[in-house]
Amino acid sequence: MRLDEHALQALGQLEATGMSRSDAIRKALVEAAFRLQDMKTLASEVAALEADEDDRLEMVAVADLMESLRAPE
Repeated sequence: MRLDEHALQALGQLEATGMSRSDAIRKALVEAAFRLQDMKTLASEVAALEADEDDRLEMVAVADLMESLRAPE
């Protein structure tokens, strides 16, 4: 595996915590995969909310209420 300068710096930061190179790489891979899955889950939840007409109507009602409570400029 070849690492660019940015990746080498990040690896160095992880190793500076006392982790071995193997542990640092393992940890980084697992966390990156978790974040990717988390983003997919979030995107799925956003799509479900956008498809929910009742929820969209409630968001508009809340936004209208908040606007009516805002102090005049």
